[in-house]
Amino acid sequence: MKAVKVLRRLGGMALAFTCSATLAQSYPNQPVKILLPYAAAGVADITARVLAQRLSQTLGQQVIIDNRPSAGQIVATEAAMKAEPDGYTLLWLNQGHAISVSMFKSLPYDPVRDFAPISTVGFFGLALLVSSDSPYKSVKDFIAAAKASPGKLNVGTTSIGATQFIAAELFKSMAALDFQTVPFKATPMIVTALKGNDLQGMVEILAPVIPHIKSGGLRALAVTFDHRFAGLPDIPTLAEAGVPGYEASAWNGVAAPAKTPRAVIERLNKEINAAVAVPELRQRLQDLGVDARASTPEALRELLVSETAKWKAVIERAKLEKQ
Repeated sequence: MKAVKVLRRLGGMALAFTCSATLAQSYPNQPVKILLPYAAAGVADITARVLAQRLSQTLGQQVIIDNRPSAGQIVATEAAMKAEPDGYTLLWLNQGHAISVSMFKSLPYDPVRDFAPISTVGFFGLALLVSSDSPYKSVKDFIAAAKASPGKLNVGTTSIGATQFIAAELFKSMAALDFQTVPFKATPMIVTALKGNDLQGMVEILAPVIPHIKSGGLRALAVTFDHRFAGLPDIPTLAEAGVPGYEASAWNGVAAPAKTPRAVIERLNKEINAAVAVPELRQRLQDLGVDARASTPEALRELLVSETAKWKAVIERAKLEKQ
């Protein structure tokens, strides 16, 4: 009896392996859709489309970007969770999912439990910036001014709960500063306020401000990566410039609904890793302020877990109200 059970188990395993191998060979046989929780034209959207164009070539099927922006990225994420776990509906996973866990009273999904990570795509830092005529020439100058006038300096970011806002709060906490973090609806409004001296600084993702930095319209005091950004090699990191241990990067990756066959995950992981290694694609993303970097599925899961814990602590220290 035991021998029969063992044979059945082995037979089932062999069948599962055969089905998995067959699926990997036939996948994909129809277009693949990536649900993007952001509007068109932003850095996440452009990054996703650059990757999708390459994957369409290598997979032999069109990879479509489906923009579904919403507060907390909930609309796109819930739709991806409910999709068939067959590899044809994917999710553009990012640090916003790690932040939302602590910014919302409840979510209709668990970003770790309900998704199968595939790979990271890129990491993009932010920058601490001042106007070109600002008296602050370095991070140390800015810190000294903030400490000399507690609560008097205003630092602009995008909306409460956004990566930029949380990164500014992390800077405030780690440097033991007291300044006002002022949320705006859009980057151009922050730049205008900074140049008009209504703000003394701003924290923003690199992509929309690189042209201002290179033209001399804004001065970048530091980037928030844990290493210097190749596109702006002369700008120090915040950790180098006076806040040891500081790091705040936004990141993008791709995930599938939980229970998607491992063979499909591995095929997509292989193709994303290959795409991100292409020099032209890497340069295109670098021009956007993105450090192209793929990973294993396991590394993406670990990143999501660690980022969730990291931003939870920052949000709690800042006493931000949950939505």
